[in-house]
Formats: sequence, C-alpha cells, structure tokens
Amino acid sequence: MPYQNRRSTYAPFILIFVAVKIGLNLLAIAHFGFHRDELLHLVLADHLDWGYKEVPPFIALLAKISAVAFGNSVFAARIFPTICSGLIIWFTGLITVEFGGRRFAIALACLALIFSPAFAASGYLFQPVVFDQLWWVLAVWLLTKYCNTPAVKYLYLLGVVVGLGLLTKYTMAFFTFALIIGLVFSKNRKLLLNRHIIGAAMLALLIFLPNLIWQLQHHLPVITHMKALREEQLDFIKPSDFIKQELLVNGVALFVWLTGFVFLLFSFRLHKFQFLAVAFVLIFTFLLIMNGKSYYLFGAYPMLFAAGGFGFERWLKTSGYALRSLVIALLTVPNLLLFPLVLPVLPLNQTLAIFNFAHNNLHFLSFATRWEDHKQHATTQDYGDMFGWDEMTASVVKAWNSLTPEQQKHTQIYADNYGEAGAIHHFGKQYNLPEVISLNSSFTLWAPDNLNAQYIIYVDDQGGGNIKTFASHLESYHKVGEVKNPLAVEKRTGIFILVHPGPELNERYRKELAEKRLK
Repeated sequence: MPYQNRRSTYAPFILIFVAVKIGLNLLAIAHFGFHRDELLHLVLADHLDWGYKEVPPFIALLAKISAVAFGNSVFAARIFPTICSGLIIWFTGLITVEFGGRRFAIALACLALIFSPAFAASGYLFQPVVFDQLWWVLAVWLLTKYCNTPAVKYLYLLGVVVGLGLLTKYTMAFFTFALIIGLVFSKNRKLLLNRHIIGAAMLALLIFLPNLIWQLQHHLPVITHMKALREEQLDFIKPSDFIKQELLVNGVALFVWLTGFVFLLFSFRLHKFQFLAVAFVLIFTFLLIMNGKSYYLFGAYPMLFAAGGFGFERWLKTSGYALRSLVIALLTVPNLLLFPLVLPVLPLNQTLAIFNFAHNNLHFLSFATRWEDHKQHATTQDYGDMFGWDEMTASVVKAWNSLTPEQQKHTQIYADNYGEAGAIHHFGKQYNLPEVISLNSSFTLWAPDNLNAQYIIYVDDQGGGNIKTFASHLESYHKVGEVKNPLAVEKRTGIFILVHPGPELNERYRKELAEKRLK
C-alpha cells in the first residue's frame, strides 16, 4: 500500500482506542478529590506569569482556560488531561503506522499503552506530566514523518513542539538532546545537516525565550528547585530501585516495549528509526545516574509500544485471527487487575480492599505503596495526596468564623506547604477568606512583604511542632482542629489561631522571604 494512503486508512481504527482511553478516564476523574500538585497548578491561574519556581508557565495558562471554560470542580480540572491522554493514544497509533504497522500492530500498541499502569496513573491528574508526555510523543511522530516524507514543515513543527515542551516541563530538554545524540550515532545523521534544522531550533528557542528570561531575572529558581528535589527526594532513589520500577510500571506490557526496543535497535525494516532506541538508552542512563523518578521516563515508552506492536505483527504475520487476539489479550488484559491501584475507577472501600489484597499477596508491588517517608501505607502516595483537603479547609473556615468581624479585618492565613495553601486558596473563595500566605514553592513569588496581622490562622504541617519554635513570639495560641483522615498524607496537620504575634515573628518571616526570593 502506498505510504500516502496508509494513515487515512487507519485513522478511524485508531480513534476506537482514543475513545476507550477517554472513556476509562471519565469513569475515574471525579473520584476522591484534588491531588496536592493539582491544587498548586490551579492557583497559578490566578498569578499568570512567564515562569514559576517549580514549573514553566504552560500549566498555569491551561489552568486559567480550564477554570473559565469548565469551572472549578475536580471533574473540570481533569478534562484537559483526559483529552491529552486521548491524543497520546492517537499519536502512538500514528507512529505505529509510520513504522509500517497495520491493524494488529496498532491495536497491540494502543491497548498496551491504555492498560499500562504507568499511563493510567499519570494520565488523568492536572499536572505537567501528561502534557510533557504528549510533547515527547508528538516530537517522535514528527521525526518519523520527516524520515518517511522529508517535508521541511515537519522540522518546523518539531521546533514548535520542542518550544512548547520546554514551556511545559524542562525534561523536554533532556529528551531533545537524547534524540540529537541518537541521530548523530545513527545512519540518519544526515538529517542534522539540513539547514532547516537550524531554523527549527531557533523557532524552539524563540518560543522558550520568555521563560528563559524569567528564569534569569529570578536567579534561576529551576536550579534551586532541582537541588532541593535531589536533596529531599531523589538522593533516596537507588539505581536498582529505578531499574526495578521501570521494569514494573508498565505491567505485562513490559514485553511489548522491550520487543519494540529490540526491533528499533536491530530490525532492518526499522533501521532508519534506530536513533529512537539510542535516544531511549541515553535518557534511561541519564535518569539512572541522576537518580530520576520513574515517571520522568514515561514519555519515551509510546514509541517503544508502537515498535513493539510492529514487531509482534511481523512475528505473527502468518498466524490466524484467534492467535493474534490471544496475544493481544495476554499482553494487555492482565494489567486491568492493577487498574484500581493507579486509577480510581472504583469506590473508596473497594479500592482499599484491593490494596489490602495486593499488600498481602502481591509483594512485588510493595514499591507502589511506599511513600517518600520510606514507609508502607494503605494506598499509593498519589491517592494519599487526594484526601484531607476539605477537612483541613473546614477547620480554617471554623477558625475564621470564630473571630469577630473586627478581628477578621486584622487576620492573615498562613500555611506551611503548597498543598495546604492551594487547598485554602481553591476552597476558600466561597467563604471570602483572605489570600493565603506561604513561603513554600511558588507562593513565595506573591507573598506579602510582612506578617503584620494581630491574628494569624496557621496551618502547621507538623501538628503543632513548628509552633514550638516561635511560641515565645506570640501572646498566645490555641488549636482549632486537625486533619484526622487516616488515608491522608496531611494526617495530623493542625490548624491554630495565633494571637498578637510580636515583631520578632515578622522579622523571622521577612528573613526567610528574602532568602527564598533570591533562590
């Protein structure tokens, strides 16, 4: 079949799998509650800028559009990630076609991706992760299109994708570098000698430039953020743990992407795409050395699933429909058993029962319920980060309502971490609460210069432990409530009213604020 006719032939078929992915997400996206990170990203919509301490600006713009177009519910916030997840399936199917795959290859590649625990877990939350994955997949599709039909428009579109990717998550820089090195060491290195590559690179830089300028103006906070992330989280990730997680995160679909990797590396039919396998090795090695988190690599798997679908199709080209269907079922359906552990498709009690069963019988999945405190818990940390926010905000509202109207005029709200601050900002709008203050994460960028209130409603993530370090600077304080949900990461977070804080507390605040604004 001529190349020009292949894509249009399979587009309706690929759309079937896009619909399946979107349908599964729609079953789950309204369950449990906002994730801690979602609350931060939604706050950014009210502080639009060209950059933030932990993320580039793309997620903030999407948050603004989402709020205006869909509203402020959990369901509304997850509409864009769901659409994006569908697009990832779409372009994975198109990459499979560019490799030469037909219906069986497309079905296997798309279903392996849909049922992969890694992509089920990362494809429904309002976080940069899923959008980052989309740019990676788009970049690969454009490169494969250019390899098959050397039209320069694909290079310039690639420049746009890389630029937008850098405005979404800085990991796009690592992937772009890996693709370039992969091309250098492949037979397709001549692509780099095309003058339009320079034009595409300049276009990407132009798109990324506003954030680069913002970073320079704010003393490169991305470096400080990565340093803190490494000290607080990444240094605890062992290389052996990273390798084990990468082998487990896609479940039984491991056999699909490993097959794809081998075919990209050694198959004559995919020889012009060999640079993709080299790029995967490079990005895998880089993250292994840098103690990266497992999800940093997720965007590189769709191209391997596509190649894996092609590989199995080649192996089974003379097999009957029954055998092919059986292979697809064996390499995808078992992952459905893991779905409740990564995607909240079931009610809470049923989900907890499945976690308990996994804890007692599936010990190889213990890493999934090991939180950053290195302890085992009843659910994954992602689920734990969805509980307790309404309870905490209710206590803040209770504290606010306990004050007289005159006292409220002289009251500030302070939260220790961005999840707490994000929840108060998001849920507190309906109660006309004052703007919450925090010196954690990007909240530092718009924090006031002084704590100058007579009363402070303080959210202490140590349950009162932090207050002891400055209690001498207060006339008095008393506890109003705490988060009691046993499943919440924020369990035992306390809500206090601080009465008549002295000038020493403000000096302490101003010093910390000045330090963080320089980072």
